[in-house]
Amino acid sequence: MNTYALIIGAGPGLGRSLALRFAQEKYDIALMARNAHSIEDIAAEVSTLNQQALCVTADVTDTNSMTASLQKILTQWGAPSVVIYNAGALQPGTVTNLTPEQFEFLWKVNCMGGFLAANTLLPAMLERGSGSFLFTGATASIRASAKIPGFAIGKFGLRALAQSMAREYGPQGIHVAHVLLDGMIGKAEPTTNTDDQNLRYMNPNAIAAEYWRLHQQHPTTWSSELDLRTALETF
Repeated sequence: MNTYALIIGAGPGLGRSLALRFAQEKYDIALMARNAHSIEDIAAEVSTLNQQALCVTADVTDTNSMTASLQKILTQWGAPSVVIYNAGALQPGTVTNLTPEQFEFLWKVNCMGGFLAANTLLPAMLERGSGSFLFTGATASIRASAKIPGFAIGKFGLRALAQSMAREYGPQGIHVAHVLLDGMIGKAEPTTNTDDQNLRYMNPNAIAAEYWRLHQQHPTTWSSELDLRTALETF
């Protein structure tokens, strides 16, 4: 069976950086997105690092779609070594002008999809007795701003899911952590400590390096939450 990282919600930003970082560490990469076009280029880059890439499409808001796609990955590659739930959706709106359908969609992408992933994948990971399950959060995971109730409630829920899973499955060998990204993600370009313009945005390659460090932590020093922000971000 493959030693691989599964990235759910892969795309050209952080998803790409995560895929390439883990591929650089000799992990094969399973990529999941709603649209195949958003992951085919990433898969090609993974291949240039001499690692296998598996592309799977799924709608994280649809139970049947998610379950079938995740089972396909399990059948082909076995239990993942690390799962990164990186899916997210943001639609501004107030409680009075968001429709119930819009609110439900935001909750499903930002929270329920993470549950579906864990519900399907954890049995195989628990049987093996090891692995990491990492969730991508946001400022809204802990502080809800005006006009983003759907996004914030979903991200609050995802953080709660991560906390509950960490307590339940940590003793069984599964490292569960929530990564709070307190800022806007920029381009995967080098930054310097003196370049304020570059430091205004989080570097996705630098973020991916922190996910790798989380996955490598010793069981006696596991982090259940990591909050990341730029040097210029106020908090």
